[in-house]
Amino acid sequence: RTTRAVVADEGGARGGLAAEISATIAERCFWALDAPVARVTSRDVPIPYPPHLEEAATPQVGDVVAAVRRVVAAAPPAGGPP
Repeated sequence: RTTRAVVADEGGARGGLAAEISATIAERCFWALDAPVARVTSRDVPIPYPPHLEEAATPQVGDVVAAVRRVVAAAPPAGGPP
């Protein structure tokens, strides 16, 4: 309905749940999207034990909000389906 998508997951960006969901959305809804699918995932590092480092490695609310703002601000494409 919004023609935009943001996928948030604590897993990694590649080979994880967020990647699979993003790929499925792109495959099935490509022509309906007005912006690329955005993914908000953990950094590509082992998850550390100390809370302050864990917070730095995993996606936080601010990261999700920033991704949503980027996707909403993206201009819709000029063309349409061939």
